[in-house]
Amino acid sequence: MLLVSACLLGDRVRYDGKAKRLAHGGLQQLQAAGRVVPFCPEVAGGLPVPRAAAEIVGGDGADVIAGRATVQTGKGEDVSRYFLAGAEQALALCQQHGIETALLSEGSPSCGSSRIYDGSFTRNAIAASGVTSALLGQYGIRVFSQHQIDAAIRSLGSATQTAPPTQ
Repeated sequence: MLLVSACLLGDRVRYDGKAKRLAHGGLQQLQAAGRVVPFCPEVAGGLPVPRAAAEIVGGDGADVIAGRATVQTGKGEDVSRYFLAGAEQALALCQQHGIETALLSEGSPSCGSSRIYDGSFTRNAIAASGVTSALLGQYGIRVFSQHQIDAAIRSLGSATQTAPPTQ
């Protein structure tokens, strides 16, 4: 099973009410086989669509989890609790379904796996992960961005292979 950001599957759940559909044959095959679990941590955490854009201020996703940073809107509203609640729900879903690989939307303060915005609301990106990506990673779940879809699919294949029986 593969956890996938719902926006990448065409769901209009992004902060601006849009989707970020990812067209990829391998992903479509996984969907057809019932091996994709769509999820939007921000919506699951209680945020509406559309919603104010948010960025992590003072660190990265791991810092938000540890209480050292916050997720804020451009007007300074602390929305960390929604991001944390969504991340916890993503983790619970992965644990419930035995999901070991996630394909999440890069740049998001929730789902960014290697790049998020720096909290200045100037579109300045930094090498860091969002809240959901950080939490999943802390529990050994492999997180890939939509730019790494082939690697995510390969990882999914290796996660489902079993060792040969011992004699």
